[in-house]
Amino acid sequence: MGRQRGPVRGRRRIRRHLAVLFATAGLTVFGCAPVRKAISAESAREDILIADFEGKTYGEGWTVEGEAFGPGPARGTLPHQAKVFGFHGKGLVNTFFKRDASTGTLTSPPFTIERKYINFLIGGGGFAGTTCMNLLAGGKAVRTATGPNTVGGSGEALAWKTWDVAEFAGRKAAVQIVDKRSGGWGHINVDQIVQSDIKKDVPYGEQYRPQFHFTAPKNWINDPNGLIYYDGEYHLMYQYNRAGRGPHWATKGLGAWWGHAVSTDLVHWKHLPVTSIHASSGSGVVDRGNTSGLGEGEEDVLVVFYGGWLSYSRDRGRTWTPYKGNPILPKHADPYVFRHEPTKRWILVSFIWPDKPHEFLFYKSTNLRDWTRTSVYAGKLRECPSLFELPVEGEDARKWIFHSGNGEYVIGTFDGERVREEAGKFRLDWGDFYASQCWSGRPPGDGRTIQIAWMINGWFPGMPFNQQLTFPCELTLRRLPEGLRVCRQPVREIARLYERVVVKRDDAVLKPGEDLLEGVEGELFDIELEADLKAPTRLVLTLRGERVVYDPAAGKLHCGPKSAPFKLRGGRFRLRALLDRASIELFAGQGQVALTRNVLPRPENRKLALGTEGGTARVRWLRVRALRSAWRD
Repeated sequence: MGRQRGPVRGRRRIRRHLAVLFATAGLTVFGCAPVRKAISAESAREDILIADFEGKTYGEGWTVEGEAFGPGPARGTLPHQAKVFGFHGKGLVNTFFKRDASTGTLTSPPFTIERKYINFLIGGGGFAGTTCMNLLAGGKAVRTATGPNTVGGSGEALAWKTWDVAEFAGRKAAVQIVDKRSGGWGHINVDQIVQSDIKKDVPYGEQYRPQFHFTAPKNWINDPNGLIYYDGEYHLMYQYNRAGRGPHWATKGLGAWWGHAVSTDLVHWKHLPVTSIHASSGSGVVDRGNTSGLGEGEEDVLVVFYGGWLSYSRDRGRTWTPYKGNPILPKHADPYVFRHEPTKRWILVSFIWPDKPHEFLFYKSTNLRDWTRTSVYAGKLRECPSLFELPVEGEDARKWIFHSGNGEYVIGTFDGERVREEAGKFRLDWGDFYASQCWSGRPPGDGRTIQIAWMINGWFPGMPFNQQLTFPCELTLRRLPEGLRVCRQPVREIARLYERVVVKRDDAVLKPGEDLLEGVEGELFDIELEADLKAPTRLVLTLRGERVVYDPAAGKLHCGPKSAPFKLRGGRFRLRALLDRASIELFAGQGQVALTRNVLPRPENRKLALGTEGGTARVRWLRVRALRSAWRD
């Protein structure tokens, strides 16, 4: 027995060590005992758990008064209550016991404050003093927090909040959860109370807030507009409903506005005030040398186009002035404007809405103000046009890509007046993807064409915001066995969010019932793999409950109910997956097939898995990188 004890203890120490390392990245290891303390990524000190409410009772030393707290922690949603989400594990404090009529308090035993912050999840009623959680020190409430809700229909979501308690270091304190309200929203939800040196209620800390996909601080957004790179900044403007969360791009009678944000790296965004542009979709350019005469002298000026109008900015996009000669092209919709250097002309592509959304009108101009029609394109595309040139990778050739709102495109030539098709139509994305647009302009020496789109069909219950955009992608044109295709891959700047490589495997044989990601959990990942497959073997990547399946026999890539055609060539399959809190973006092969999907995984389901069905596969290589939030840097 003595000879066996050492190795067993050693294995336990190793597993415990792995658990702590994974907890640093917000991950856990399958088979380890629950980690009551987790080392934070930015501190050598461990978090200290005050309560997670996973037991049948509140625990030793907790004092209950009144009826609101029931016989012990709730197991999620209570009878007659709207669905509660955002808590961790299976249990939480939920005072909807006997509905909103019941009242009471729950007080923890005393503990010593040993960290800078106390983090906790809180939801429910937003009434100070009556539906709240207090920090008691010296017999007084020195900190307090409420849930977010005061009116019906707000949703039962818990979100992180943080108290800064550094000034009370070394002192005794207690947590008191209060429900003294018997009217509407007369309950409070609390979970996961932890002492930490890391703040949890950072900006954009809501349960379903995307952490590296763009969202507005609040309200509804959709089409990206006016994408301009200038003077070190990527400008992202977008359709914005100033009145609320939708479910539409505009509130009746108010129309839509353009929201505005800027970034130096396409990853970290700074929100600017909503613009004065009150319009539907459009585009923007940098007028270098002031060909429009809208600037002063030969200074550069930013110009945006929307409907049949234009506005300009002389202060790097901070304010916009409507052109006095508006409208320049009455009744036009979604104008896309770009510079055609061979002819030294500006080109505008648009259509007449709602009469002929399939008929695109081409115009040319020398000054961005006066336009002459040159041709009409009618046929395969619809709405939100975009036209740009790409080099054929590895060849001394270039082709023009003409695409529309849903990501469908044709390949051909453009002489400054007319598009001539050579191939198509094809699709950039087979999922929740719409109104894509590329940035006009680029940093010196950077030849990339970078695109972003609206992730259509999303919904975020209980959140202050609605809708999100795709992660920016670089477009390349490659000659594949099936012909020329536009390929999309996430921009390389995503590496700025890499926390660590969680899994690195090479040359692994994967049999049915096995899992190459056993024990890996978390929220944010960039996953890449290459595998040798033969039908009938299917490769299955499970991301927080959402199944991503590649079926070589059917030639289909599936993500939940959506699918994309992808024919396996040479038996080798390559896949990249971006996982955020509310989305999955898939890129198959070299990116010639993409599938974007809005998802809302259950908060408690953080597991990843990689397996096969129907046969064995050889995984040539697998890389799983945990990401940190773009909003926390």
